[in-house]
Amino acid sequence: MKRLFLTLVSISLGLWLSVVSAQTPVRGGILQSVLWPEPPGIVPGLFLQSPALLPGTKIFESLLTYDFNLAPQPMLAESWTISPDGRKYSFKLRRNVKWHDGKPFTADDVVFTFSQFLVDVHPRSKAVFQRTKVTKVDDFTVEFVLEKPFAPLIRSFDTIGAPILPAHIYRGSDFRKNPANANPVGTGPFKFKEWKRGEYIHLVRNDTYWRAGLPYLDEIYYRFIPDAASRALAMEGQEFHIATQNDLELRDAARLAKLPYLEGTAKGWEWGSPIAWIEMNLRQAPFNDKRFRQAMMHAIDRNQIRDTIFQGYATVATGPVHSSSPYYEPAVRQYDFNIAKAEALLDDMGLKKGANGVRTTVKLLGLPYGEVWNRAAESTRQALRRVGIEVVLESTDAAGWVDRLKNWEFEMIMTFLTTLSDPALGVSRTFITENQRKGIPFTNEAGYSNPQVDALFADAASSTDDVRRKKLYSDVQKVLVEDAAMLWLVELQWPTVTNKRLRNAVINGLGPNGNFAEAWLEKPR
Repeated sequence: MKRLFLTLVSISLGLWLSVVSAQTPVRGGILQSVLWPEPPGIVPGLFLQSPALLPGTKIFESLLTYDFNLAPQPMLAESWTISPDGRKYSFKLRRNVKWHDGKPFTADDVVFTFSQFLVDVHPRSKAVFQRTKVTKVDDFTVEFVLEKPFAPLIRSFDTIGAPILPAHIYRGSDFRKNPANANPVGTGPFKFKEWKRGEYIHLVRNDTYWRAGLPYLDEIYYRFIPDAASRALAMEGQEFHIATQNDLELRDAARLAKLPYLEGTAKGWEWGSPIAWIEMNLRQAPFNDKRFRQAMMHAIDRNQIRDTIFQGYATVATGPVHSSSPYYEPAVRQYDFNIAKAEALLDDMGLKKGANGVRTTVKLLGLPYGEVWNRAAESTRQALRRVGIEVVLESTDAAGWVDRLKNWEFEMIMTFLTTLSDPALGVSRTFITENQRKGIPFTNEAGYSNPQVDALFADAASSTDDVRRKKLYSDVQKVLVEDAAMLWLVELQWPTVTNKRLRNAVINGLGPNGNFAEAWLEKPR
């Protein structure tokens, strides 16, 4: 009995030590990640496509990050205060931060980033930070002062929307042509090492990172594999540790997540709240007629898109504000799938069917991010053909797609956009008249203009009364949906599939767009 007791104690102790060991972070290791498609660049702010942000957020940082509930957490700012009237935000910066080239990080970098870089190049942050005056109090204190309160400001300091760039490298240069764009210098836990075009992006550990002992990983490789089936097989064969967003076909993600050595999660997109839609160039006919846009909304079966194309990793979108937002308004005009309603609207326009059954022909530029988007474009083509709208599908690569978007060279274009936690941050930029900025992507490329909408967004952004803000955003959603300003398709719920050896990849509301400072790889057993 004594021997049996000692044996059981030994086994229990061994199991306990095994569990403890498995939960204790391990230093070292090379993280292998899928990344598709290959991005045009990786400096956040200059390049905002999803494949650009995944590596870029490991190199660059901002003042704050955000937990799953979107509460602000310290990053390059160690603390902050907000004045009682909501007009002054003071940030205390960390003193032990260095850029990857060894130069010290100071308030000069913050002032430069927010007063020059972001308001010049960033489609979302321009609208946010052009309303602030940023000043240096001392080398490690900055203040943001507003003429009017702007309640969402504290949620505007994430790395995607507000990456801090080195003033000593970018000040006085053409930001879009700066040589550092090809060899980025940030403050993050990983440094840029190499970009072998067509093959991989290679990041290495930042040994002087300001968080002592971090990161745990030695290196990260983001590898480009054009074929979707090959990407899935590589995850299944454990050649890669993580895949997310466009890296996997959704049916593959669902299958892979069930394997015993892999797991999946839809967490980590709380910050982005992405919605897929089709933009139309409203500057030209027939898109400038509200009836045509409404007809297309009725002609597209969005339930079918949710179920068969996005494999249930989505919900049907009802308008420009994500249903997870506290400002979401469900009581908007409903566009049910109804062929008769669509055809009645087109008839009312005078767009009669010809002998071939075609009323008009339009062009749709698809999103070059994989087969799921190709199928979404093809589904749209088939749906609109049923009501006499012939759709010519166009294609391009990722760089060509964003060039055509930002230069308004499209009739219709499929896209998805992060709408964020507050409409003032991620929604208004797409619709306000003054944000029609040719050459800058993810602004108001469609050319929508409505003085009532402009006024509602402006009032909501400056109000400190949350009840009033909800009413204003409710009103603006009703107007935009009635106008069918976009063809809203689905709210996206991206799965992230990881090997179970990878720990702490998704730890906050930015998910795989976090900086991976705390990510680590359990040693193979």
